[in-house]
Parts: sequence; structure tokens; C-alpha cells
Amino acid sequence: MPAITLPDGSIKNYDNPVSVYEVAADIGPGLASATIAGEVDGKLCDACDLIERDGTLRIITNKDEEGVDVIRHSCAHLIGHAVKQLFPEANMVIGPVIENGFYYDIAVEKPFTSDDLQVIEDRMRSLIKQKYDVVKKMTPRDEVIAEFKNRGEQYKLKLIEDMPEEEAMGLYFHQEYLDMCRGPHVPNTSFLENFKLTKVSGAYWRGDSRNEMLQRIYGTAWASKKELNVYLKQLEEAEKRDHRKLGRELDLFHFSEEAPGSIFWHPKGWTLFRKLLDYMRERQDRADYVEVNTPDVMDRSLWETSGHWFNYRENMFSTQTEDERIFALKPMNCPGSVSMYAQGLKSYRDLPLRMAEFGKVHRYEPSGALHGLMRVRHFTQDDAHIYCTEDQMAQECIEVVAFVLDIYKDFGFENVKIKLSTRPDNRIGTDEIWDKLEGALSNALDVMGLDYELFPGEGAFYGPKLEFVLRDAIGRDWQCGTLQVDMNLPERFDITYVDENGDRGARPVMLHRAILGSFERFIGILIEQYAGAMPTWLAPVQVVILNISQNQSTYCKKIEETLKNKGLRVAVDLRNEKIGFKIREHTLQKIPYLLVVGDKEVQAETVSVRKRGGEDLGSMEISALCEHISKEVGQFSRSEDTEN
Repeated sequence: MPAITLPDGSIKNYDNPVSVYEVAADIGPGLASATIAGEVDGKLCDACDLIERDGTLRIITNKDEEGVDVIRHSCAHLIGHAVKQLFPEANMVIGPVIENGFYYDIAVEKPFTSDDLQVIEDRMRSLIKQKYDVVKKMTPRDEVIAEFKNRGEQYKLKLIEDMPEEEAMGLYFHQEYLDMCRGPHVPNTSFLENFKLTKVSGAYWRGDSRNEMLQRIYGTAWASKKELNVYLKQLEEAEKRDHRKLGRELDLFHFSEEAPGSIFWHPKGWTLFRKLLDYMRERQDRADYVEVNTPDVMDRSLWETSGHWFNYRENMFSTQTEDERIFALKPMNCPGSVSMYAQGLKSYRDLPLRMAEFGKVHRYEPSGALHGLMRVRHFTQDDAHIYCTEDQMAQECIEVVAFVLDIYKDFGFENVKIKLSTRPDNRIGTDEIWDKLEGALSNALDVMGLDYELFPGEGAFYGPKLEFVLRDAIGRDWQCGTLQVDMNLPERFDITYVDENGDRGARPVMLHRAILGSFERFIGILIEQYAGAMPTWLAPVQVVILNISQNQSTYCKKIEETLKNKGLRVAVDLRNEKIGFKIREHTLQKIPYLLVVGDKEVQAETVSVRKRGGEDLGSMEISALCEHISKEVGQFSRSEDTEN
């Protein structure tokens, strides 16, 4: 009979099989009432599941991350219970856990409205108040099929067809409602109080646009009301900061069905893009990178050599010409960079060679996955490939990590998490090579004293990688930069250098490095980080000049010319509108400096200076204003002339 080892090392012995809940009750009534699920020998299970042999047990409560996930999964099932009561004709599909929440896909004839969403949430709350037990029953396959046929749940039957190896399945009963799941789920609905339904949208069955459209109800759930309220406040703030909404309001960009997943940059948006590129170019120039540019379209043979054709083909755009040659739009810049390196003989004296490219890449993303600037099909990478010797590899990794973190600080991101992803099952190269590559990355982080999280099996097919995750102003995480160490592509492309002994066959190590990742996505992150109010150095328009009457028009144009000559990005608004109206309008456009000019300013040859936050800096001479802005812009004005 089972001897159960608890996390503190203590052992409990039982004469008969015992459930997770019974062990918790044996430890104490408080733990029993808090028990949501269990982890037996590293595998999650329901509180009602029996432990029949010796093993380890961890009791899962809402204080555990796994416990919160169980709560969220159970809330998804509760949607099903409420919807079937309110809309008996609905067919239930699937209800998984997602980051910070859950959803349920449902087939109904008429799309749900926001009013329906509130009614469903109200019914869920009334069911929670009943504090009914959620009952699990492992059921033979034929009985499960019969049960769902009887209930007319055609999608559940399709899901069962996808699991031919399953002889028995877990059925979870919510009173008269039942659902099929591997679990675990909460033992009682009393654990589900802290939830909120957030939105409803359309979703294709199996994610395929050729299939029928379903209704997807999203929600979030937390361990406590306080955590729920914090998250809802974050959602509210995120909605205000939505880069798609701000992109329209600030006239930065738009999207069109004629080019799905691609951005049409408006003048102000393109100015922002160019200033970001200028900044990165300046930083890379000073860090001894050389900039190159490679073709967008290349022959299939190149992608076969790199391995992309066999490992990434479904994400590539390709075409066949009349002579039956197959070409592909590049989804990555790496093979083009290797081809560039291969031109001409390289010596150890040329290494490390840091080769940067602002390359346009194209990747097929399903239409349902496209999301503003954050998920597109056509984007620009701040890519770089560093070619070095094995002896230089460790130091280059250290320098890249330091470079990445320093650049993030310039954008206000100081809370950066680092993830180390190691060899995947589907990979190229020997274990010996992978040992060297993984060691180079982990050792660099250790030398720098940086914490990191390990993700076994999540590396690229050609090498391990570091991922840099930024936390924004409202607490959301964004994965941006990457560093990958690669000895496989140099081998596959047979690139070499001449070493100190004159050996022409020495093989370089290749480091793949991106900091912003995608320019488009990083701009989306910046828009949301700053709620559209870009720092002065990066703002598309830094200064707007506003006249009170037409009497000041000539003076305003003179100021405009002076400021432009100083390298500032300036607009002038001479419309015959009230000054209060113009101030409000340009404040909403989030322009950093508003210069108001009336007769008094013309006579004194000054301007009245307001900042977009409402701060009144009073009257200033133009030279003093330029000096003030120059100090604010500071280190970011390297490519501008505002310091002169």
C-alpha cells in the first residue's frame, strides 16, 4: 500500500489507495479546504484521484501557478455550463487555458453580443454561488461517444475521432452539464469566484479559414479579487495604449486587405521608423559593425543548404519561374549574410567580423494570427551576424549581451528577463557542437552575474539562443532581442578563414543577433510603452508653432526655419482657429513642445513654451529653447544638430 513522500521529505503510509484530497485532510483541515489538485510523481491530477502506489505528492492550492491554471481551465468549463443553460442549441467545442486567462469556442447560429456576454457572466456567478461539486468520471470510449451523440455535441465527437488511441476519457460533470477533458479541474465551483469575461470574437474551427466560424468567449481568472482587479486595471490601461488605435489617432500607419500583414507607413510613422533606424545604425557603427544589404529573393538551393527549406518551408513565400527554378522570399537574413562572408578570403586578423543588416523579411503567418504591428508578414529586422574564432566566441557573447541591455535602457526598459533555450529534438549538428554552443551562452551570463531562466528543447534547429524579454510600463512582457550561437551553418556553407598557422580551412563560429527584433513590432511596443507620447528625441514632430492671430505668421515661419536649421522636426499651425482649440488638438497629437506666439512674443523675439504634459515653461528666446531641448534629448541627439 502507498507510502507517500511530501515536499518536506516526510512520508505518510496508508493501508489502502488514498485520494489527493484525503492526504490533504490528513495533514490538516485548512489544507483540505484549500486543495485544488495534486501533483503525483511530477504529473498533475485531480484532488479526487487515487494514489495506489509509492510516490511523491505535492498538494496544489491557489497559491501555486498550476492551481491558478486549474481555476482558469475550470472557468472555461463553467462557460459551457452557463451557455448550455442559456442557449441550449449551442454546440461546445474546446476551452483551453491561455496566458492570464482562458477561452471557450462555441458553435451558435447567431453571434454573441456584448449583452449576451454579460448575461453569460451573470449566469456563471449564480452557478458559482451554488458551490456545487465538479464530479470526475473516467468513462469507456464507447460510452463517451454515446453520451455526446445523445446530447448532439458534434464537435466533441470530432475531437474523439482525433484520439483513436484513447480507450477511456475523463468526463467532468457540472450538475446536468458535462465536458470531456484530461483535467485536472477544481473539486468545487467555490474556487472560481475571481473571474471576469473580457470579450467575444470569431474563430475558425481548427484555425482554418476554410472551416466554419465559431464564437470565442475570452475570460480571465485569478486566485484573489485583488489580483483580478489589478489585471483588469492593466487591461483597461492596455486598451487606452493599443498601438492600433493610437496609430490611427496619431496618423502613423494603416493596414489594408490588399496587403494583409503589411504596413502602410504614413509620413509621421515613417519618420519614427527612420529615427529608430538612425539610432540603431549609429550605435552599431560605434560598436564596430559593418552594414551590408542582401537580396530579398534567392534560389531554393540556398535555403536547402541552410536547412530552412526542410525546417521552415511552411512559413516561406516561394515562386517558380518559367525555367522551373524555385525562388523564395527570405524569411531570415542568415543565408544571405553567409554568402556575403564567403566573398573573398578571410584571415584570423579580420575576425571578429560584425556584419549588420536592416533586412526586409517575409514570413507566412495565418491570417488569424496577424495583429497590428505585433504580428505581420513583412517586416524589418535589425539583424547582425558576428563571425569569430572559437576563442573569441565567449567574449563576443558577453559584449552582445551588454550591448543589448544598454540599448534597452535608452528606451526606458531596465527590467529585462533573459531566457536560455537549448537544443531541440529537431536539430542539425552533433551533441559535441551543441555542448560548446550552450556553454558559451550560459558562461557569458554567469560571468556577467545575470540571472536567466532555462528552457530545454526550445532552441533554433541550428543553435541555442538567448531571448531578451522586456517588461513595459504597465507590467506586460515582450520578447524582443535574441542571440544565437551557431557552428552548424558555417559547416553547411563551408565558410572558412586562414588561421595563425596558415590553415585555410579554419571554421568560424557564427553569432546571430537581433536587438529590437522586428522594427515594426518594436515600434508597436514603444507606442504602447509611452501611450503614444514618444520621447522628444524619437517623436515624429518635436515642436509645433502656434500663432494667436495672422499678425504673427511671418515671425512663426522665421522660427520654423531657425529650428529646422538646428535639426529639430517642426510643424507650424497658422490656421485661423482659437489658440485654445489648437493647443488641445496638438496636445492630443502628443507633440512634446508647443510654442505659442502672440504680439508680445513677436516684439520680444521670444516664444511662450508649453510641454505636452501641461507644464508651462514661460517665455524663452529661441537659442535658450534649443539648448533646453538639446539637454533633454541628450545622448539621443547624436545624429541631429540640436547641440550646435
